[in-house]
Amino acid sequence: MNITTPLLTLLLLTFASQSIPGADWPAWRGPTADGHAASGQKLPLRWSETEHVLWSAKVRGRGHGSPTVVGDRIYLATADVAKEEQLVLCFDRATGKTVWESVVHSGNFITGGHRNSSLASSDVVSDGERLYVNFLNDSAVFTTALDFSGKVLWQRRVCDFKLHQGFGASPVIYQSVVLVAADHRGGGRMSGLNKVTGAILWQQERPPVANYATPAVVTAAGKTQVVLAGCNLVSSYDPLTGGKHWEIAGSTEETVVTAVTDGSRIFIGGGYPKNHTMAVEADGSGKIAWENATRTYVPSMLVKNGHLFAVGDSGKATCWKAATGEERWSEKVDREFYGSPVMMDSRVYVTSKGGVTSVFDATPEKFTLIAQNQLGDESFSSPAICDNRIYLRSAKLGEPRQEYLWCVGE
Repeated sequence: MNITTPLLTLLLLTFASQSIPGADWPAWRGPTADGHAASGQKLPLRWSETEHVLWSAKVRGRGHGSPTVVGDRIYLATADVAKEEQLVLCFDRATGKTVWESVVHSGNFITGGHRNSSLASSDVVSDGERLYVNFLNDSAVFTTALDFSGKVLWQRRVCDFKLHQGFGASPVIYQSVVLVAADHRGGGRMSGLNKVTGAILWQQERPPVANYATPAVVTAAGKTQVVLAGCNLVSSYDPLTGGKHWEIAGSTEETVVTAVTDGSRIFIGGGYPKNHTMAVEADGSGKIAWENATRTYVPSMLVKNGHLFAVGDSGKATCWKAATGEERWSEKVDREFYGSPVMMDSRVYVTSKGGVTSVFDATPEKFTLIAQNQLGDESFSSPAICDNRIYLRSAKLGEPRQEYLWCVGE
């Protein structure tokens, strides 16, 4: 069933997105939404708590969302279980000092799920005019918009949600629309919201299957597509109307990976009930270009110069030819990854669950491990890299467990 507000609603919108400076990291997977940082940055290769850490800040509560950097501020989603508050935190970019905290939800916490899940796994995202965040609360997924002072502008209950492992999909901005995926065993929704008012512009019903992926807006096969894998499907929607471009079987039931593209193919991964990495032709032909049994379940992938790069959950980095799936190399980096890799030029930065950020050079010809750097004891988020700085979220384990936001630079 396609639940659609007339297209006229969209045509009447006159709000244009304010441009985001290239020195920012405004959304999940960065300014280009594919894990690539701006080239030519001067970044340290090695760091520790006493070397190349420009500042660190304590983070209230717990969350897996990655840092979002816009202008002179940094934003994080977090959940304070003791106080039953889900919040957005704002830090000063230069010093790490807390600027404000905004409570988005109070009470109605959901318990259960996977032992590694959190109640704040969405990234805060920005279009340069507002902030947007998703939270699971009161057995439903909510999307909330805030201004840059932390004031809640609107909040929308997107759909009910039946908890299995957890919820972690980030909102995605395309022109006048906030895109929200909420797959779950009760029957989920792929939704488009008016980014100014929060009104639901369109919704597509999804199968009653647990899934965790953030949708990807890609330009592929000559059109703009919102691609979402999981629920045993790979689905492509029009971001403005929700119209379905195409849909094929072939994905796993559950995946966390956000799709990437080389302009011709869509690349996805999965981990339950089978392990796989797959390339799908983006033209709607239904053709699977290639697939293999590599487990690319949680960390999202990278595409560059006709090649696909991945760091699997178990810690092995792999490079394939994007067109054919031919493996160029596969090398062990570390173990147990939940965060996704970020690439700057040919250099990749990726943080393991143990709080170790590995730095390696990745070209089609070879893999070269350069350094491994420990900050904290545990991390589930991805690096944000912009303006010659690396921003990392990790926790020191103990009683109590304490999360930190770190700024690394020369």
